[in-house]
Amino acid sequence: MAVETKEYRAEAKFQRVSPQKARLVLDLIKGRGVQEALETAAFTKKRIAPVIHKLLTSAVDNAKYVAGERGIDLDVDNLYVKLALANDGPRMKRIRPAPMGRAYRYQRRLTHIVLSVAERESATGLVTKAEDPKAAVPKAAKTTVKRASKKA
Repeated sequence: MAVETKEYRAEAKFQRVSPQKARLVLDLIKGRGVQEALETAAFTKKRIAPVIHKLLTSAVDNAKYVAGERGIDLDVDNLYVKLALANDGPRMKRIRPAPMGRAYRYQRRLTHIVLSVAERESATGLVTKAEDPKAAVPKAAKTTVKRASKKA
């Protein structure tokens, strides 16, 4: 019987930062445990990091609320960041003065950030026997690869 894991998400739309810059922080927390991700977001020196910290806190609060409403047994310490996306939002077109009375157009990018947390599956059995490390490595993995030398 397969137990499906429930995802809990939070979104922050129309954030005034480019998606590329937001992805730098999101890639740091993707796949990590919630507590470690909160610490990483708190100490990252990027302008969008406090927004991501607040969003991650909101996703955890959403998880607690939904689990309480539906009677789901949720272990908050077992949550991890499953999905962290920074999508393009609309672009604001702006004009900058240029030489000789001209005007240059540029775009201010906006971002929609989506964070999703889920509960990790707990290990069903405990390890009772340690395996021999020599037996675990197959013989094919021990072969060395010859590299071509460069000619000057």
